[in-house]
Amino acid sequence: MSVLLRPPVRITVVKKAACQLCDQANAVLAELAMDHPIEVNVLDAQSEVGRYLVARHRPPLAPLVLVDDVYFSAGPLPRRKLERTLTVLSTRDASVAG
Repeated sequence: MSVLLRPPVRITVVKKAACQLCDQANAVLAELAMDHPIEVNVLDAQSEVGRYLVARHRPPLAPLVLVDDVYFSAGPLPRRKLERTLTVLSTRDASVAG
């Protein structure tokens, strides 16, 4: 029996310079990466893509966080909500082949 796992969940963090909430989000994501297959992409809010994402989502605070390119949060990263989301995504898309 082989197990087909979902590819890593793509998490995009759009951060600002000298942002304590951004640093906290990165620390949380590093911890979650130990238990969940995630791929984290950190973008500066002043980069071309960062400016586009900020204009598109209009976050009230930094960091802006997207999960698989879908708005997830802005400001303090809700760790428990993200853990639940990662668990749902990994179990929903994992299948067993016989």
